Amino acid sequence: MSSAPTAAPDPLDAGTAPHRADEPARHADPAPPVLADRAPAAPELARAAAQAAGDLLAPPSPVRLGDVVPAPEQVTPDPAADFTLLPEAAIRVSTDAGALAVGEQLAALLRPATGYPLPVTDAARPEPAGGIALVLDDDPGLGPEGYRLDVTPAGVRIGATTPAGLLHGVQTLRQLFPAAIENPTPVAERWALPGGSITDRPRFAYRGAMLDVARHFFGVDAVLRVIDHLARYKLNHLHLHLTDDQGWRIAVDSWPRLATVGGATAVGDAPGGWYTKADYRRIVAYAAQRHITVVPEIDLPGHTNAALTAYPELAPDGVAPPPYTGTEVGFSYVDPANERTYDFVADVLGEVAALTPGPLLHVGGDEAFKVKGTAYTGFVERAQRIVAGLGKTVVGWHQLAPAAHADGRVLQWWGTDGADPVTADAVRRGARLILSPGNHVYLDMKYAPDTPIGHDWAGLIDVRRAYDWDPGTHVADVPAEAVLGVEAPLWTESVTSLAEIEFMLLPRLPAVAELGWSPRATHDWTAFRERLAGQGRRWTAAGITFHRAPEVPWPADEPATAHIPAQVGTPTTTA
Repeated sequence: MSSAPTAAPDPLDAGTAPHRADEPARHADPAPPVLADRAPAAPELARAAAQAAGDLLAPPSPVRLGDVVPAPEQVTPDPAADFTLLPEAAIRVSTDAGALAVGEQLAALLRPATGYPLPVTDAARPEPAGGIALVLDDDPGLGPEGYRLDVTPAGVRIGATTPAGLLHGVQTLRQLFPAAIENPTPVAERWALPGGSITDRPRFAYRGAMLDVARHFFGVDAVLRVIDHLARYKLNHLHLHLTDDQGWRIAVDSWPRLATVGGATAVGDAPGGWYTKADYRRIVAYAAQRHITVVPEIDLPGHTNAALTAYPELAPDGVAPPPYTGTEVGFSYVDPANERTYDFVADVLGEVAALTPGPLLHVGGDEAFKVKGTAYTGFVERAQRIVAGLGKTVVGWHQLAPAAHADGRVLQWWGTDGADPVTADAVRRGARLILSPGNHVYLDMKYAPDTPIGHDWAGLIDVRRAYDWDPGTHVADVPAEAVLGVEAPLWTESVTSLAEIEFMLLPRLPAVAELGWSPRATHDWTAFRERLAGQGRRWTAAGITFHRAPEVPWPADEPATAHIPAQVGTPTTTA
């Protein structure tokens, strides 16, 4: 079963492509294209005249070209090249199914607030022609996710080598429109864009967030809305923490009671729930359309009380423990000495892997306090072999570090002290790291002592603390090239609704996204807080809940107090 929808998903998110500094800029002509063998058509002349008149009389775009989160690699403004999107504009894309899908997402983003039809067409050589062109270019300097965005009086051109790059460019374009573009209904607005060019590509290949759906269960539509938030800020991985002591959230055909029994509970008196295979496929497909890879986690050998309640044969004493709805950790584990345990691991991971096209499979491994020494490392090494046999790359929390290395192994580091010789040794043996330092990016931590939900065991994490650290140098004796990227986990012991998810994610998630995407040379708290402040009006227009952090200079017409509105049909801990 799955819970009822908690909210309609946000409009779709997207991306784009860059351009080498040693190449000439590929701007479109400053007027609509004219074929050599004919005179301009009357509609072309009318469009050009209307654009020219509007540009002469209208004020500059209200958004500056560099007012983007995450910060782009290179920004070259041209104040004389502003462009205004008009009602007859079209979106033209390269003749590629992936590019066409990005074009449709861009149209879906822009149509509600503009009220414009914005037809999407493909062409061998798409040009803006008074609208927007999304072009797949052969420019290896951009890499697999980079883009180049050019705004001229003739229109907008986004170039990239892949549809993922186009999608990232579209997300940048989204932020260059006035904030009213986020409204779900038509707005009377001049849809002006600042002129110039942006060349951009990510610093790290892995940029993600984790949503814990085990402590409290969140239905499919809530997860889709979280995916939209990730795509908006160019994050490309969603880690789903699917199993824990309080609940099992994914149907497994070969062990059906995992869902029907293990999925029936959650923290406190909250309702349980689980994803059917169709539900999970829907999440994976929605994420893939936004070039986000889902990383499923089956936490082993600890954090397994829900599984033991469903199948006591996996328990060390063979006795089913009662369902657990508290928040303590470290007391449960599957029996590492029982061969039936490894049948269970192989069956579950096999079914989850078959549903997951991405390369990563997360096996947890944290806080298994009662499985010590060789019993623990032996279990981990066997689980790693099972993952490899499924054609996947194993990911685990950094407690996996002492186990023997497996090819491609990724450790997710959540420590609070960068001096970690055990993890550094695992890196020397070939492991790579995803950085999730608990005292910087654990988004279940409170912002301040009076934050109405959350924890403080790793400290208070305001926006500046989430922003002011460097993933490339954070763990001692780990070189930057061993760091795959960053991930911001949101554990949900105290988070019970979509509004509360958004309140804890925003505005800290964009800070983490900038660490993952932007060049280190752009890192500047003062500049970031100013750019971040501009996101507030956009979130308000889109109906997104967020914490109005006092260290961010939100616009004067934005309320300064934090508030978490209750969600209809969803339990909440605050009003």
